[in-house]
Amino acid sequence: MRTKIKLKDSYTYPDIVGVCGELKLEDDHFDTLLNPLLIIEVLSPSTEAYDRGEKFQHYRKIDTLQEYMMISQNRVFVERYLRQTDDSWVLTETHDLNSSIRLISINCTLVIADVYKRVTFDEQPPAPQNGTSE
Repeated sequence: MRTKIKLKDSYTYPDIVGVCGELKLEDDHFDTLLNPLLIIEVLSPSTEAYDRGEKFQHYRKIDTLQEYMMISQNRVFVERYLRQTDDSWVLTETHDLNSSIRLISINCTLVIADVYKRVTFDEQPPAPQNGTSE
């Protein structure tokens, strides 16, 4: 769903948005959300720098946003930023398929194995030892 960043007067299309309670929408078209609690982006090589940098900077201007999560599509790696009462953000990250992350904003636990359930990663050959190749 399209999300509006009011202070920037711009729009984004997050991969996933979470809201609890009443949706606040921009108009009667019911296509632009104003009050996300959670935004999740799936990182791709072409969008990762933007999602980590400028886009997250814009998202932090959304006063209702409590959590921002980035999920790597190339490896098991999930990052969750949680807004604190002083408007700082605390990072929790995991590389462990057997772990979970509590999404406080929507009162849910995200099991990392479920996120990557049908994902197959390209296996990379091991790096050469001591600068030599075999």
